[in-house]
Amino acid sequence: MNKKQKKTISVSQQLREAIETSELTRYRISKETGIAQSTLSEFVHGNRSLSLANVDKICELINLELTQKKQQPLK
Repeated sequence: MNKKQKKTISVSQQLREAIETSELTRYRISKETGIAQSTLSEFVHGNRSLSLANVDKICELINLELTQKKQQPLK
């Protein structure tokens, strides 16, 4: 991979990292969102996915926003 290429990180992985670096504990995220603590733990460890409804709840709670990257012009 050259310097201009960046490794793409999946949305799921970005959400996992945001949960882990959040000031809120997984317990608190679970209580605030209504998502079972076991579900959240399994997601963070990469053993399951989350519904979009649950992703929305977590993003709202930790102030995470999905944005689109600008496309690089084709050469």
